[in-house]
Amino acid sequence: MKAGDIAEMLNGKITGDSNVEITGVGKIETANSNQITFISNPLYEKYYGSTNAGAVLVSNDFKINKIRKDVTLIRVTDPYLSFLELIENFEKDDDDYETGISGLSSIADNVSIGNDVFIDDFVKIGKNSDIGDNTKIYSNVTIEKNVLIGMNCLIYPNSVIFKNCNIGDNVIIHSGAVIGSDGFGQAKGEDGKYIKIPQKGSVKIDDDVEIGSNTNIDRATIGETIISRGVKIDNHVQIAHNVEIGENTVIAAQTGIAGSTKIGKNCMIGGKVGIVGHIKICDDVIIGAATNISKSIETPGIYTGYRGRPHREDLKIESKLRKFLENN
Repeated sequence: MKAGDIAEMLNGKITGDSNVEITGVGKIETANSNQITFISNPLYEKYYGSTNAGAVLVSNDFKINKIRKDVTLIRVTDPYLSFLELIENFEKDDDDYETGISGLSSIADNVSIGNDVFIDDFVKIGKNSDIGDNTKIYSNVTIEKNVLIGMNCLIYPNSVIFKNCNIGDNVIIHSGAVIGSDGFGQAKGEDGKYIKIPQKGSVKIDDDVEIGSNTNIDRATIGETIISRGVKIDNHVQIAHNVEIGENTVIAAQTGIAGSTKIGKNCMIGGKVGIVGHIKICDDVIIGAATNISKSIETPGIYTGYRGRPHREDLKIESKLRKFLENN
């Protein structure tokens, strides 16, 4: 696209040559004259004077010391969100438009398949399942019986969705994810041996959820494990049986959430966080990386530290401990 076309698409204001031909996107440090980049974080403003990009997305209040005739500026409300929109336009490839069902797939009786669905080689779909319009299921995916999958979903290779699970619209499931495996339920018998507790529930995933590679979401013992609308889950996350996660919560890699815990809306959970079972975390909570949460959180805010305290309290304890060690 020409820079002028991009500015029009993003409702931006252009300064410079509107006829510059843009063929892709790039990092501000390494972009070439046919690529567009962006400046959102003030830390990257220093690269404006040296970038080789043909065009740069900047905020409406971005200030420059000198005008560069070889760089076209496009001023927008939010450069970062505008850049994400551009990436989607430039990075589309033939796979985005693939439809059809491979003859090497295995589809059971009474499976309902919507319009413009793509089913790749060696996909297995169990009986009485339902696949929505425009959904793409890539190779070696296993979908068991009675599974509902909505419209516009992307299910990448080697994922497994167990029986009776319900997947909403616009859901992305990355490679190796497992949805609906048995929860970890064991009861100790009188002889000391453990007896497996049957896991008869399911998993419900609402619209606009993304699930990272090798993440496991266990089925409920009874009822549902619930992942609400807009939740984003990173790679290598363990979500146990009967967990409920509220809307628009994000969870970073290697986090483990034990059974029957309820997490509120708009929370941010850092990497390597451990959360015990049967507790509640309210809305608008931020949990720092490698924090352990051992009791319910009832007040919004930032929580850090080994024992999961409010951030300021955790800093005070760390400061006092450091002083104590220095003096002894």
